[in-house]
Amino acid sequence: MSIYTLGIDIGSTASKCVMLKDGKEIVAKSLIAVGAGTSGPQRAIAEVLEKAGKTEADMAYTLATGYGRNSLEDIADHQMSELSCHAKGATFLFPDVHTVIDIGGQDVKVLQIDNGVMTNFVMNDKCAAGTGRFLDVMARVLEVKVEDLGTLGSQSTKYVGISSTCTVFAESEVISQLSMETNKCDIINGIHHSVANRVAGLAHRVGVRDQVVMTGGVAQNIGIVNALQEQLGHTIHTSPLTQYNGALGAALFAYQKYLKEQKG
Repeated sequence: MSIYTLGIDIGSTASKCVMLKDGKEIVAKSLIAVGAGTSGPQRAIAEVLEKAGKTEADMAYTLATGYGRNSLEDIADHQMSELSCHAKGATFLFPDVHTVIDIGGQDVKVLQIDNGVMTNFVMNDKCAAGTGRFLDVMARVLEVKVEDLGTLGSQSTKYVGISSTCTVFAESEVISQLSMETNKCDIINGIHHSVANRVAGLAHRVGVRDQVVMTGGVAQNIGIVNALQEQLGHTIHTSPLTQYNGALGAALFAYQKYLKEQKG
């Protein structure tokens, strides 16, 4: 009989869910663009169950991770740190991974991994600069969609430096550049390099080793990925499942924990 496990990753800006069959096959996944403290987690769970044609009772084990994981105590059998879950998910997608860079809505995490296990990490959760939130603010000022930043930035023809690492000051710099009628594509490229510079500084504190994987929603922005590759001097691997990485790790841990309980 097949064993179904559910991993839920409740971030600050989105709720993600992954259902696994027998610890290796992704049956269904869902993403709701609102996170902790909203209806997002419940909606993500309802959507993934509906897609798979399953009920909560069909789940052998449910594990929650992320910023809002403690809000699911009535549904999840267990809660785990997103650091462990991101390491687990990235290793499933890229077995030889050594460095994971996760840029979320409100924080940046860099993990060092050996043989699938996290051995060190560094995290920036005190400041919005370099995060998804920072890009949201910049997109709003520039009056463009955040998902279009990567494409627009790639059309840049000259480098415009955005030197401030603080979101508020960087916003002022962008407004100043707009008032000088600087090309938006050049400004966006400057923003991407500013983010990459900040993230690279964080990554060097942990040490960057080959087989670098980037996860989180910002990994979908090719401008940031390319700028970060330049800064680090390493190829960065991404997956179409980048946003589901934490939820995938949670579903994998759920499977392991279920098997352990059965043996126990």
